[in-house]
Parts: sequence; structure tokens; C-alpha cells
Amino acid sequence: MMTNKQIVHVEYALAFALFIFIYMQLHFPIGLFLVLLFVPDLTMLGYIINKKIGAIVYNLGHTFILPLLFALGYLYFSNDDLLLGSIIWIAHICMDRAIGAGLKYQDSSFTNTHIQRL
Repeated sequence: MMTNKQIVHVEYALAFALFIFIYMQLHFPIGLFLVLLFVPDLTMLGYIINKKIGAIVYNLGHTFILPLLFALGYLYFSNDDLLLGSIIWIAHICMDRAIGAGLKYQDSSFTNTHIQRL
């Protein structure tokens, strides 16, 4: 029997695979997917300032809120770039959470996430 932690990891790994599949079904360029997949990690630069700002900025780039707003923007504006960005961004979040890299707490750097202590 799987633990809750294992279930969460498998769940996000499957979601990551699903978003890659959706991306490919929409015939977006796979090279662009690979190039943009790690762009959300630029939010780690907030840690240059301090742990509190770092966690806030990192979490802003690693919650589903902004990429889902991109998806809504796609529905409203019919702009494929918004959909492409949304899919890649959501895939990135799922990939991170599949390996246990969750949202960060302001009192620690990268060792304490909402999913686990690393």
C-alpha cells in the first residue's frame, strides 16, 4: 500500500505526463517546451534579497493561480501563446511537486516545503 506522500508524488508525475501529452496534441514545438520548462525557477532569484521575499516570489511562480489565469486569458483572447505558457507552467509545477519540491515556508530556504522536509 502506498503512503499519502507516495500518492501525492505519483499524482503529480501523472499530471506532468498528461500536460506533456496535451502540449504535444496541440502541436506546439517540443523544443520550446524544453527551453521554457525551467523558466519558473527564475523565481528562486528572490532568495538573493532574503528568505521571506524569496519564499513569496518562489511561491508566486509555483502556484497554479497565475498559469490558470493565463489559461483563462487564452479563452478570452484566443491567444495560443497564453495557452502554451499555461501548459508549460503547469507542467513545471507538477514536475516539481512530483519530486517533492513544494511551496516554501518563509522561515527556511529550500528544506521545508508544503509536501515534505528535504
